[in-house]
Amino acid sequence: MKDVSFGQYYPVKSFVHNVNPALKILFLIAYIVAIFLAKNFYGLAACAFVLILIVAFSRVPLGKVLRSVRGVLFLVVFTAAINLLFHGGDEVYWKGPAVYWQWKIFCVSQAGIVFSAFLIIRLVLLVTCSSMLTYTTTPVALTDGIEALLTPLKWIRFPVHELALIMSIALRFIPILMDETERIKNAQKARGADFEKGGLIKKVRSFVPILVPLLLSAFRRADELGDAMDARCYTGGKKRTKYKKLRFSWRDGIAFFLGAVLIAGVVLMGIYLRAPL
Repeated sequence: MKDVSFGQYYPVKSFVHNVNPALKILFLIAYIVAIFLAKNFYGLAACAFVLILIVAFSRVPLGKVLRSVRGVLFLVVFTAAINLLFHGGDEVYWKGPAVYWQWKIFCVSQAGIVFSAFLIIRLVLLVTCSSMLTYTTTPVALTDGIEALLTPLKWIRFPVHELALIMSIALRFIPILMDETERIKNAQKARGADFEKGGLIKKVRSFVPILVPLLLSAFRRADELGDAMDARCYTGGKKRTKYKKLRFSWRDGIAFFLGAVLIAGVVLMGIYLRAPL
């Protein structure tokens, strides 16, 4: 639970932290599109190079960035194992047999190994770059960025500000609820609860004493947040002014140029460069 990085903010002054949050959200969308447009390892290498630049200029510790992958490590390993065992093919990428082992529907081949490696790199880049958005953007700035991107929907009377606020609060509550879960679990262990022994059904039942107080705590926090917003006379986005207005600077121009070059480069690499996948 401590490995969940979504919603966590790393406070430090850096080039990436000062980029316009709306443009950072657009860059993340462009980066995800580039990852899925990559048809070979050259395209993924370009995406990885851009991510390395982002981490370097953000001044976020590398260990903290890599820790974000640990939260989805089981999903990555499980997906790679499934593709390794079921992705057959006669393609040969290096010297040796095309198929190393086969038994009924299971098959381990060079094509399966290459495809699994490609999938692992893609998932790691996807999770890491998504985590960098929350590491370098405060919840308030993230709300302002989402609201700025959804501004055209105000013409059809869509509650843009309220939607952006809900998304920001939900994102911010993820690490808070994770910490609350850890505290409740430690308290139950101190009372003699055992979450490790027994079969699957017993382990599921043992988590009931955690879920009930966690739900109560979540509702209590939501009620306290609502009272705090009412005490500050919050009435939504209608006729609401902003203390800090988003402005574009030369940093935003660099980020926009980098995103455009990345997508164009990945597409061109998929067309002109021949490589596995």
